[in-house]
Formats: sequence, structure tokens, C-alpha cells
Amino acid sequence: MTAPIPALVVGTGFGCRIHVPALRATGFEVVGLVGNTPEKLAKRAEQNGIARYFTDLDEAITATGAKVVTIATPPSTHAALTLKAIAHGCHVVCEKPFAFDSAEAQAMVDAAEKAGVFHMVAHEFRWLPDRALFGRAIAEGMIGEPRFLAMDQFIPFCADPETPLPKWWFDKASGGGWLGAGGSHMMDQIRAWLGEFEDLSANLFLVSDRKADAEDSYSMRFRMKNGVEGSMQQTAGAWGPSATLWRCAGTKGTVWTEGGKVMVADRQGTRELEVPADLQLPPPPHAEDANSSRRLSHFEIGPFTRFCEALYAGVEGRAMPSSVPVPTFRDGLASMQILDAMRASSANGGAVTEVVR
Repeated sequence: MTAPIPALVVGTGFGCRIHVPALRATGFEVVGLVGNTPEKLAKRAEQNGIARYFTDLDEAITATGAKVVTIATPPSTHAALTLKAIAHGCHVVCEKPFAFDSAEAQAMVDAAEKAGVFHMVAHEFRWLPDRALFGRAIAEGMIGEPRFLAMDQFIPFCADPETPLPKWWFDKASGGGWLGAGGSHMMDQIRAWLGEFEDLSANLFLVSDRKADAEDSYSMRFRMKNGVEGSMQQTAGAWGPSATLWRCAGTKGTVWTEGGKVMVADRQGTRELEVPADLQLPPPPHAEDANSSRRLSHFEIGPFTRFCEALYAGVEGRAMPSSVPVPTFRDGLASMQILDAMRASSANGGAVTEVVR
């Protein structure tokens, strides 16, 4: 039996809440925690049963012999931390939004590919069963040639200005704004389903009564390189329960999500698609587990566990354990190029803007 792969987690928030339990669930040994504040680090390390903690990533890698580094810090820090880890020959997971901008993202891709390390950007929601099955329906031709995609979503995360949220979400200097915090997942998902963006028109704005210089909402109309037209609107500042509309119409049918189910309509009628075994999530963690993250637990920990299974296989050079396409740094770069184009469009009054690749 081989020894578990030693991993470092950088970040004491989402890193402890999701990265640590998912890494452990898939066979990694979390050998250290890295952060900025010794007092907070000591507390989080003890809470999570991590023996060592550090305020310097170089020191942490040298002291622990870590082979994998996962980075769950504000986006303005991603490039520097990623480049440090790569310089030590570590395999790297970087949270989304992948970088501060496309220029940083390109440097991270170049370094990882030159070093030959395994690299992933944390778009774990590719493994959510409804999203994976939605994409499979398109890929298998169930709706014919896709022509139009509509995605609208109301989320209450930021509706109440008193709700405590990660500070970087509303700090532009840290790479904040809901477009990066939540929208980056959506841009990656559209690419996974339909390929690359051609151009777009976008607007970024605030819906909630929050005093901030970064958006909690965005709207976009886009065109894909394969000719698919689409529209997308998402707000994290809406009071009330979440509401979602995801629907793709093609030449022979339509696919959509409905309460976690995936539905298809065509000439034969309307039917629900069964989630096949290869797209199902692992069982949820025990409620008494301090790392189970009761808030949105399985929505987050389930797909991130599948993500870490792919990470383990990639580090070992084995075949991927799932048919879900693995999100690499190249996908992170592509997402940043879309986000940069959206910000440029919004700054220019919603002008149609090419997505540069």
C-alpha cells in the first residue's frame, strides 16, 4: 500500500471548510495549513486536526515535503502563491476566480506547463449531477444542434448588507465582485457545455442595499464560436428563496433543469433524465463531522470530493475516475478572459466586446 500524498492547504476559510475534508476523503494527508495570522492559524489547525501551520508557503513546502498545494485565498494572491508552489515542483489546485486578470492567469498557465506539474482550477461544480447531465444531453445530441441558452438566477447571499461574507467579495483591489465569486463558475460551465465564447455585451451592478464598489449582480448577452446565442443574468442580492432557470434549445429538442432534475422535451414528449451511476455524488458526510459544512454541505463537499479524486489520479498519472472533463489552468485562463471581456464591456456602456483568446 502506497503512502498518502502529502498536501498543504493555503487559506483558513473555504480551505478548512471544504478543501481539508475533501482531500482527506480521497486519500491525501493534509500535512500543514498556511495563512497570515498565527493566532487564527493555530485555532483553525487545532479545529481541523492539522499538526503544523505556517505563515510562509516556501517554509511550509520545505518543512513538510508537500507534493500538492491547494490555494483558497483572495484572487489577488493566487498568482504569487501558485508560482511559489510550482517553483518547488508541487502540483497545484487554485480556487476561482483563477487570477486577478488574464495576464496573471497566462503566467500561471505558462509556469505550470513548463514545470510539468498537474494543475487544476477549482471548478468543482462541473461534478454536480444536474450540470454534468445537462451537458451530456447536449453532447449526445438529444436536442440536436444547440442554438440558444438562457440562464437566469436569483440568490440571496448578499441581499442583507448585515450578512457576514468573505471580505474580498466586495473589495476590487482583492479581485472581488460577484462576477468572480460566483459568475466564474457559470462561465466555466457554459464553456464545458458549449465550447468557446466569441463576443458578449455585459453590465455589472448592485441590486442589494450594500455600500460597495464591487457588483453583486451582472447581466450578459453572448455568442459562442459555434454560433449558439445566449443570455445570462445572475444576482446574489435578491431577497427570498433561490430561483434558477437554465434552458438550452436546439434544432430537435430542449434541455432544462427543474428542482435538481434534468428534463428533455422533443417530438416524443417530455421526460426526466435519470442520473447515471458515473455522475452520482458520494454519500454526504456525517452531520456530526465538524468538517461536514452543514451550510450547503453536500452541494459543496460532494462535487469537491469528486474533484479531489481527479486530483489524486492526476498526481499519480492514472486515468481519470470520471467522464467529467477535468478543469485545468487552461480553463482558468479561459474563464478570466471572459470575465475581463465582461468588465471591459460594462465599463464601455455594454458595448459588444470580443473575448480574446
